[in-house]
Amino acid sequence: MHRRGVLEYVAWFLCALVAFGVVRTLLTNENYQWDVVAQYVTADTVLRGLVMTVVLTVVCMTLGALLGLVLAVMRVSPLRPVRILASGYLTFFRGTPVLVQLIFWFNIAALYPNLAIGIPFTGISQDVDVNRLISATTAAIVGLSLNQAAYQAEIFRGGFASVDKGQIEAADSLGMSRMTKLRRVIVPQSMPTIVPATGNQFIGMFKETSLVSVLGVGELLQSVQLIYARTYQTIPLLIVACLWYLLMTLLLSYPQSRIEKRFSRTRERVSNGPAAGPLQTELMGEAR
Repeated sequence: MHRRGVLEYVAWFLCALVAFGVVRTLLTNENYQWDVVAQYVTADTVLRGLVMTVVLTVVCMTLGALLGLVLAVMRVSPLRPVRILASGYLTFFRGTPVLVQLIFWFNIAALYPNLAIGIPFTGISQDVDVNRLISATTAAIVGLSLNQAAYQAEIFRGGFASVDKGQIEAADSLGMSRMTKLRRVIVPQSMPTIVPATGNQFIGMFKETSLVSVLGVGELLQSVQLIYARTYQTIPLLIVACLWYLLMTLLLSYPQSRIEKRFSRTRERVSNGPAAGPLQTELMGEAR
């Protein structure tokens, strides 16, 4: 039974005092202009920016996860040059700020103004104007996806490493090929580790999309910036953006917590279950 001491009562009093001060200044300071916040929180421009933010998040996370899976497989490849190539990718994209990467991709036409796409040893080719190809939105998707892939690759690799060696040895004893072992043993077994971390990355990506406002992409932050550049009501419009980011983060956190609980229960059942689990049973069945 938890018994409250004097220190806990003092902590409760101090926290309540801080909370009261914060609420009081929010309600009494007229500079917050809550009427302006209420006016713009559901404005069409803001909602269009919110939709763009959600689209960017889903697209970049999907592309980043797919590329990250490929990089993770390359990282555990028995071929050393492949491992070095994947390591170089991760080192570069994790070692440089994502804002710098976004600006770099937006200006990639300075390095490659034209690209020629064609079939080797034939006269079939097509020149591509990179200035037209790399718009602000394209640069945002490319930059965020490539950066996300580096972090997803490490999440996948950590998940692969969490698979019990006995599972892999059982697959080897059945003569599974590397791809079959990866598809039927390693990936399913590593999902309890991968999914919760990917959920955190998804929420992080939602907030990270605000960086693309420097490219002029009409996401949520850029939308409120356009409004307060015209009305000079900077603080109320930034509060509007914060409220939407906070609300969407809370909405995304709920399914993430449910998924984490589900995989936690699955992991507990596996760790407390009998020696021959479903996977072992399946593998033994195949062996017979």
